[in-house]
Formats: sequence, C-alpha cells, structure tokens
Amino acid sequence: MRKLEAIIKPLSEVRGFGRQKGHTEMYRGGEYTVDFLPKMKVEVVVADAIADKVVALITAAAKTGSIGDGKVFVAPLEEALRIRTGERGDNAV
Repeated sequence: MRKLEAIIKPLSEVRGFGRQKGHTEMYRGGEYTVDFLPKMKVEVVVADAIADKVVALITAAAKTGSIGDGKVFVAPLEEALRIRTGERGDNAV
C-alpha cells in the first residue's frame, strides 16, 4: 500500500507557502503581506499496484501550468486496519 498526499487548491482550511511568496492585501487602509496561502490537502490510501495511476490522475486534474499548482507526496504505509471488522491491509481500504 502507498499513502498519497496532494496539496493543490482551496477546499478546506489548509495553509502553506511556496515559491509564490504570498500576496499583499489591504486592511483598514494599511497594506500587509499574507505569507500563507490557502491550499487543499488530499490524503488517499491505495494499493501499490494503482499508486502510479492515481498520482497521474491527480496530477492531470490539478495541473494548470502556473506556479502554485501543488505537489504530490507518496509514502509507504505500513498497515491499514478497519476497526469495525478487524480487516487488515488492502481489505481494510
């Protein structure tokens, strides 16, 4: 199994920064820099056999060609356990 994380565009309250260096905003007549930008974090657990395909699908759906498109992280996942049934591994996912 592999754990895939993709940080893309706003959906839930996740913030980060990258090469785009934030942006400036006005508040009560003053200008200030916002260093953290809204992001979307997606975490999925998939079988090793389909991990590359899922990464390709996420990348194709998220790519605009602009700075800030995001990153995908792939990490091994030691174990998955479905609490209700006790199933483990791919059967728990």
